[in-house]
Amino acid sequence: MKIEHTAFPAADPVATANWYVANLALRIVRQTGAPTYTTFLSDSEGGIVEIYNNPRVAVPNYAAMDALLLHIAFEVEDMEGERQRLLDAGCTVDEDITSLPSGDVVTMLRDPWGFALQLVKRAAPMR
Repeated sequence: MKIEHTAFPAADPVATANWYVANLALRIVRQTGAPTYTTFLSDSEGGIVEIYNNPRVAVPNYAAMDALLLHIAFEVEDMEGERQRLLDAGCTVDEDITSLPSGDVVTMLRDPWGFALQLVKRAAPMR
């Protein structure tokens, strides 16, 4: 068995998906129309994130949630450069750049809608 995708609701899934494509190097692999505007986004390795808006569930107030409760982590080589690029694209800082005892370097940002995005530079690859 392998993970097929992870999903989260967004108030405006089309705008969110378009921002993720433009700024996080993801690509749209499937998209539906009304009423949910479900969009499946893939990274270069085939990891998939689903963004949708289903009237059955409320969109959480992500900005009010601790980022450790829910976030998407993106592997980066240039921590400072990618962090600044995303800040210029509308992200905000949730936690500054931190070096962990493992040697990993991490930072936590919020996308323009408040969803937590972690940037991580691993000391040793996880895959």
